[in-house]
Amino acid sequence: MSSFFVAREGASGPPMTKMTRRGALRAIGAGAALLGVGAAAGCGRRGSGTMTGGGMMGSASRADMSAYMDLFARHDEIRRTVEEIPGGVRTVTESDSPELARRLQTHVASMYDHLGRHAEVRCMSRTLPTLFRNADRYRRELKLTPKGVVVTETSRDPRIASIIRGHADEVSGFVREGMPAMMRGMMEAGG
Repeated sequence: MSSFFVAREGASGPPMTKMTRRGALRAIGAGAALLGVGAAAGCGRRGSGTMTGGGMMGSASRADMSAYMDLFARHDEIRRTVEEIPGGVRTVTESDSPELARRLQTHVASMYDHLGRHAEVRCMSRTLPTLFRNADRYRRELKLTPKGVVVTETSRDPRIASIIRGHADEVSGFVREGMPAMMRGMMEAGG
């Protein structure tokens, strides 16, 4: 049985900051690359047992796309640690930028929403398809912090625990390398 828990520290966040010209150009460049590679890879979604042509990211909304682009473009402003625990991982992903911290929070909550609805986002990752197919077989806990998120994911099934750890490694690669890691992930996932 799947479970998902969200806790939030500090109900109000700091005011939004303006994006710099450089940041805007990076986001535009990342978006163009993401759109081109995504279209070439034929990304879609699985939901309700059928494959649908749900656009480049399938069930991903425009808000999701904006978050993906911003996270990849600004990967060098994100810190991430991964701790292996029995049956999975505990990760801490944060940024000193209040705007980027909110993007991280929104992104993870959105992905968990997709998992809960079995609305598979099947781009950029070789592990996400397995996690979506087995969403009811592992526990997810999301804790929002002032600078980002703490995520704990575990399963009693050793195979699923291994996939959880593999996904944590993929996301760490995205944080380290940004777009190149995403493009590699899309090619390995086969679209």
